[in-house]
Amino acid sequence: MIPYEVEYVRASSVQDALSLLSGDADAKILAGGHSLVPMMKLRLARPSFLVDIGRLPELRGVEVHPDYISIGSATTHAELAADSQLTALAPLFALVAHVIADPAVRNRGTIGGSLVNADPSADWPAAVLALEAVMEVVGAKGTRRVPAREFFVGFMASAVQSDEILTRIHIPLPAAVRVGYRKFRHPSSGYAVAAAAVALRFTGDKCVGGTIGITGVADTPFRAYAAETLLGEGLGGGQDGIERIATAAFDGVAPLEDSFADAGYRLQLGRVMLKRALADACAGNREGMTCSET
Repeated sequence: MIPYEVEYVRASSVQDALSLLSGDADAKILAGGHSLVPMMKLRLARPSFLVDIGRLPELRGVEVHPDYISIGSATTHAELAADSQLTALAPLFALVAHVIADPAVRNRGTIGGSLVNADPSADWPAAVLALEAVMEVVGAKGTRRVPAREFFVGFMASAVQSDEILTRIHIPLPAAVRVGYRKFRHPSSGYAVAAAAVALRFTGDKCVGGTIGITGVADTPFRAYAAETLLGEGLGGGQDGIERIATAAFDGVAPLEDSFADAGYRLQLGRVMLKRALADACAGNREGMTCSET
C-alpha cells in the first residue's frame, strides 16, 4: 500500500523538533522510518506531519565515558554493529545488531526508533533490559532519565510522551563479563518469535548473578527477575539448574499467540532461546569457570 499524503519537515536541531511537536499532538517523529512508514502504509498510524530527526548529528554516534557508554538514538543498527569500541565494551550490542531484519533495515533503521516503537517482538528491548540501560528523554519540561525496566509500559507503548524525544541510551560500564543473545526469527518479518539476552557477572571464576531480558514472548518486553535470582546457583548447578532458570523466567507470563506460534509453542521457544543464550555466554568463559552448558 502507498502511504497517504502527509507533510514532512526536517528538524534542524532537537529543540527545533520539540517546537514542531508542541504545535500538533498528531505530529510524529521520523528517525529511520522502518517502524512508522509500514504502519502508515497499513493506515495503522495517521500522523498530521512528520518531523525528521534522523540526520541530526547530536543524535548520532557512540561516546565512551569512564563509567558508561552513550549512544545517540538516531544511530543505525549497522553503525552499532560496526563500532569497534562498542563491540569491545558492550559486545551484546554487536550480537543483537547483526541479527536485526536484513541489510536494508539495518542501514536505515535506528535504535531509538525501535525502542520508542516498543514492538514486543523487536530485538533491542531485550538488550537494553539485560544491560540495565538508562534512556535520556527530552521534552519541553526538560530532560529526564528512564531506566529500561520502566521504559516499556504496554503493547507498542513506551514511556516517551507525544511531545518528547528519546535522545540517548546510556549503558553502565562494565557492561557484564559474559553475554549471549539468541532469538527464534520469524521467517517472514525477521522479528523475534522469542528471544533472550543475558549478561552474566563474575567474581573470579564464579558466576555470581546477572540479568535477563526477554522479547517476543509477551505483549511487552520484560526482565526475568525470578530467573535472575537463580543465576549464581543455577550456572554452577548442572543441567537441572539451567532448567530451573529457564522455567522460572516464564512463570506467570501470558504469552502472545498468532497464526505462527500458539501460547505453548512460544513459551517453549522462549525457554530454549534462554538456555542457548546462557550456554553462549558460558562458552566464552575461561577454562574452569563454573558454568554448565545446556
